[in-house]
Amino acid sequence: MTAPRPFLVGGEWRTNDSVLEVTFPHDGTTTARVCRAAADDCEDAVRAAVRGFALSRRLPLHERISVLRRLAALIEARKDEIAEVITMEAGKTATLAAIEVERARDTILLSAEEAGRVYGEILPLDLTPAAAGRTAYLRRVPLGIVLAITPFNFPFNLACHKVGPAVAAGNAVILRPSSQTPVSGLILGELLLEAGYPPEAVSVLPCSTDLAEWMVRDGRIACLSFTGSPAVGWSLREIAGRKRVGLELGGNAAVIVHRDADLPYAAERIVQGGFSNAGQVCISVQRVFIHRDVYRSCVEMILEASGSLRTGDPRDPATDVGPMISEGAAAAAMEKVDEAVQEGASVLCGGTRSGTLFAPTVLADTTAGMRVNATEIFAPVITVTPYSRFSEALAAANDSVFGLQTGIFTDSLERTFASFDEVEAGTLIVNDIPTFRADAQPYGGVKASGIGREGPRYAIEEMTGMRVMVLNRR
Repeated sequence: MTAPRPFLVGGEWRTNDSVLEVTFPHDGTTTARVCRAAADDCEDAVRAAVRGFALSRRLPLHERISVLRRLAALIEARKDEIAEVITMEAGKTATLAAIEVERARDTILLSAEEAGRVYGEILPLDLTPAAAGRTAYLRRVPLGIVLAITPFNFPFNLACHKVGPAVAAGNAVILRPSSQTPVSGLILGELLLEAGYPPEAVSVLPCSTDLAEWMVRDGRIACLSFTGSPAVGWSLREIAGRKRVGLELGGNAAVIVHRDADLPYAAERIVQGGFSNAGQVCISVQRVFIHRDVYRSCVEMILEASGSLRTGDPRDPATDVGPMISEGAAAAAMEKVDEAVQEGASVLCGGTRSGTLFAPTVLADTTAGMRVNATEIFAPVITVTPYSRFSEALAAANDSVFGLQTGIFTDSLERTFASFDEVEAGTLIVNDIPTFRADAQPYGGVKASGIGREGPRYAIEEMTGMRVMVLNRR
């Protein structure tokens, strides 16, 4: 058996006897062994980051941009290897894994571009006699150490969405990847060192939940950027103290299909958005509201497209829907489906699983209070519900503790802008599914779905603070 992979502490690769087994979600076989950071390693990483920040914050802007451009080139050079790692540790289909690596490269390039657009301001203060002769100079400065905690479902690109902006701003960064997908994060740390960022400013720590929480509490950490479950995210915010906190959490994304929509296109996109990555996406389509006049025909299209999907080994190019991350996750989702059926829901397709393979499932006759609607199911499961008035559908879409992204399909500008006024979500996607995300866009939610925004430009703002100098021209 190959030796376990080391972890990264302030530019130093370390090993120990505590080893994490990384398994292939499709069959449970061990695909990698990774050394797990201990308490002393986490303390050393924070101390190194303090030293590293003294270097990174003084890096000229052109050097930070060059580091990011080199990092993007290194990702491109190793894209096939990284994609294979994503497939083997996350269970993502080979096609989706390759797309994720391409997006990650672009996320880093976007971070390089946005690094050059961190502008300051000159603000005349002589609006009142007391401030005559004085001018304020404003600029954004890095916060310090960014602790980035990332999930399993996009193990490389979501790490890049935190590391790229952190580097663009001049921060030190400690990455804590998911214990289910640590290899992707370790590769990113390796490439960032090779790209030339100050070694002390780079750590990648596969570690226990307790040690991750210890770092969240640590006053030397200036910023927490977390992507994951709402329960964990909000609990971390409670213990984070005075540090800056950004949370990108879950959702139970809704789609409204009005009677004037392009039904074949809407159905095709709904199936893609509900079942891609086995539904393990924070903005996966979960609740679908369809106007009563077109409900039957639209549902038939959804079922036809769903029935053509092939579930299986994610390494097989013919596979459309790969495994869920673990059998426990699949069993938890199936429990919600079975519960809904017992409460009166109808299974239109799917509703079965074999190990981690979960058949694409469409449910009808559900109610808002059922857990398949009220919670984030994080599985290839969608519910379909008819409505009569658009206002009724929008109210139903908003009837959720979450508010990440919502999609509507309509040709009406009036309905579009009315929805934009009333939607309770961070983003409204018009004539597409809520699963759509461009890596440059501001991304984040309201209500239980989080605080703050990602996307390189907006993450840089989250990871910097404003510094003001007032000059008295005597």
